[in-house]
Amino acid sequence: MEKDIKILAIESSCDETAAAVVKNGREVLSNVISSQIDLHKLYGGVVPEIASRKHIEKINQVIGEALEIADTSLEDLDAVAVTYGPGLVGALLVGVAEAKAISYAKKLPLVGVHHIEGHISANYIENKDLEPPFICLVVSGGHTHLVKVKEYGVYEILGCTRDDAAGEAFDKVARAIGLGYPGGPKIDRLSKEGNPNAIPFPKAKIAEAPLDFSFSGLKSAVLNYLNGCRMRGETVIEADVAASFQKAVVDVLTEHAVEAVKEAGLDKLALAGGVASNSALRESVQRACRENGFRFFSPSPLLCTDNAAMIGAAAYYEYKKGVRHGLDLNAVPGLKLGER
Repeated sequence: MEKDIKILAIESSCDETAAAVVKNGREVLSNVISSQIDLHKLYGGVVPEIASRKHIEKINQVIGEALEIADTSLEDLDAVAVTYGPGLVGALLVGVAEAKAISYAKKLPLVGVHHIEGHISANYIENKDLEPPFICLVVSGGHTHLVKVKEYGVYEILGCTRDDAAGEAFDKVARAIGLGYPGGPKIDRLSKEGNPNAIPFPKAKIAEAPLDFSFSGLKSAVLNYLNGCRMRGETVIEADVAASFQKAVVDVLTEHAVEAVKEAGLDKLALAGGVASNSALRESVQRACRENGFRFFSPSPLLCTDNAAMIGAAAYYEYKKGVRHGLDLNAVPGLKLGER
């Protein structure tokens, strides 16, 4: 019987300071997240300098709590894993420095993890039977990708956004409506009160790259609609704007994801990333999977947000393949999926 592998994972790529202990890639012994959302709300978005300072304040506390909940000491670990990109460079550096310090002090193998690979791997935690190959729709504040997961740690990007990521568009439209930050959850809630067919917002298609996305035109259409209403003195029904905008995003994401699964000749579709917790997106993709005979996978909403358990899941498969990083590991804010 193979020895259990316990990994301490650290995530600090944006505004959550997180640590987790994960066993064998799929069993989460602890998953502690310290969120900064209330702090950044004051500024209408994440302030990188503030995020970095808060990570420094919280990281030791979060790691200590994760070890305590998992009833694990540093001596019990087989490796330490950390997100090293993409993300905010100052925020990433805090986690990377901490992981390297633990690796050096305890002579533990160090495994650097790509943030998006972590989001994809969140699906392994609650879906014990999910194995590659499958298609994953990754939707977050900074990324909108259609990824073919060929095997553990091996990816092919089939489509990506040409401009704004879906989550970024949610935040900008929420700000325009007056909902504030974070925009995604607020639009999701408000949309439940509105008519998704009230306003025919555009859905971009890119002829030469049918699996790519573009949300900047949709964002501009919403802003133009709001400005037009204000200039004419017309009442803006915010719930209808939110619902119609959300429908335009969800329809495109769903259509492209289904097309990607068909083109790849597969029958498994997974969701990942912060926007994967959007209720309309989950319902739409799940319904499309039923209609097309695909198997649908998604993490629970907690595991869609930035967390360290997903980093521990991804790190396990890298560790098993023999991936190790030296103490020269650095933060790479623009790291591309598939790069090492």
